[in-house]
Amino acid sequence: MPICRRSATRRVLLLAGLMLASLSVPAFARAAEQQAGGDQTENENARARIQDEGEAALERMKRAVGKTRASTSPSPVLPARPDAAAQRRAFEGLKARRNDPEMAKRAQADIAAARERLAAERDAASRRIAQALGLEQPEAAALAGVVSPGMSKHWVPVLFVSSSMPIETLRTYAGQLERAGGVMAFRGMPGGMRQVAPMAKLSAAILRRDPGCEGPACAMRDVQLIVDPLVFRQHGVARVPTLAMIPGDPTLPYCERDEASPRAAHLVQGDAALSGLLEEYGRLGGREEVRDALAHLARR
Repeated sequence: MPICRRSATRRVLLLAGLMLASLSVPAFARAAEQQAGGDQTENENARARIQDEGEAALERMKRAVGKTRASTSPSPVLPARPDAAAQRRAFEGLKARRNDPEMAKRAQADIAAARERLAAERDAASRRIAQALGLEQPEAAALAGVVSPGMSKHWVPVLFVSSSMPIETLRTYAGQLERAGGVMAFRGMPGGMRQVAPMAKLSAAILRRDPGCEGPACAMRDVQLIVDPLVFRQHGVARVPTLAMIPGDPTLPYCERDEASPRAAHLVQGDAALSGLLEEYGRLGGREEVRDALAHLARR
């Protein structure tokens, strides 16, 4: 197989390329060395600048510390002692001051009267709550106008209610019963017969004249609240509110009465005003029984 020989022109070109390559390598090396040297010089210059700035900052700090040490702060000065003579005159003036005996007596009298009034109002409120719970016999004055000993026949309006009724409705009925000389009856106490506190709280909320008042000094309505399951059973009351005109004294404790106790001739049920319930009772045949209660409502 014949071998191809390079022409003279191709040999000349190859030789020229080799010569250029040998010349360009040292040039590239020298350029790289120059660039590296330039970078090193810049780094050295930056380091020198940082060092100079640090030395300048340290020098400024030294000067500031020196100025601070050179400046002296004033020492605290205690206030001057007061004049002994002026101080003595002030104390003598306080000792020589006289209290007005009349003013002191009036203040003591006002304090004593306020304490007595508060104690009386607290006792009255406690008695009313105890009577409402059946723990104490009602006073004769509290039943004035409700039970008249001189009359052979007297009927007392008894309104059967429940603790589940709205408190505003119970308060309205309490105000009307106070005017008519009536009684508000509950079948039992909220929370059970062994828990007196819920019933006492409910009674106070019903009888309190000012609903925003708190404490034993609040003014209460003069109306009886009784807890009497026997009177509910005697009259067969299953719905509330229900009005009955009961002869005699319905506020006696139910443990002192029996099944033969006097009972009302009629029952009026319905969520209406007390005057409307009384008028309906009269239309059912009890005009004589509701006459006094309607007269009391009309007068006030």
